[in-house]
Amino acid sequence: MNPASGPHGLPPLEQIRRRLAEGPRRDGEFNGDGRDLARSRPPKPAAVLVPLVLRDEAPSVLLTRRTDHLHHHPGEISFPGGRLEDGDASPLHAALRETEEEIGLARRHVELIGALPDYFTGTGFRVTPVVGVVHAPLELTLDAFEVAEAFEVPLAHFLDPRNHQEHSILHEGRMRRFHAMPWHGYFIWGATAGILMSLYRLLHDEA
Repeated sequence: MNPASGPHGLPPLEQIRRRLAEGPRRDGEFNGDGRDLARSRPPKPAAVLVPLVLRDEAPSVLLTRRTDHLHHHPGEISFPGGRLEDGDASPLHAALRETEEEIGLARRHVELIGALPDYFTGTGFRVTPVVGVVHAPLELTLDAFEVAEAFEVPLAHFLDPRNHQEHSILHEGRMRRFHAMPWHGYFIWGATAGILMSLYRLLHDEA
């Protein structure tokens, strides 16, 4: 099967729309390495936007690289987003607010099409990935304190299993497994890669 198309031959973006419209799905295998931690203490709620940029040639995924001086996850590749604050009515609101703050993408330019299964991180967060379609051209204004750069990766790259890697590391006395999907010098791993795996399974897992 061509990885640039969905399992039923539809364009991947249309297949994503259709599967998300079917409602919430369970994704027990790929919902993070923090599930055991969540059983012992309530996870902190957070949300990210998974921006799918609609371009003429093919859809892409918009990602950011965090600045190197940040205390948490410096230099890592991530989706725009963050923890829920008191004024946030929902994870969706938090994802859009954080996106505006981090990269200057106004919510009026984002067409929301659904959400992927929550992802539990090893740092104690329950992350809701909100999926939105963004129409090019983009006008971004990066928060220089938090975001070093924003870049796009073809959606087809993440939908091709040949680009999926799995690693493990001993951290704080336990072995943690994580996914990675490198792209042209960017090491995309951890929660970001785990959420992208949920997007992959949305199209390829009929269960």
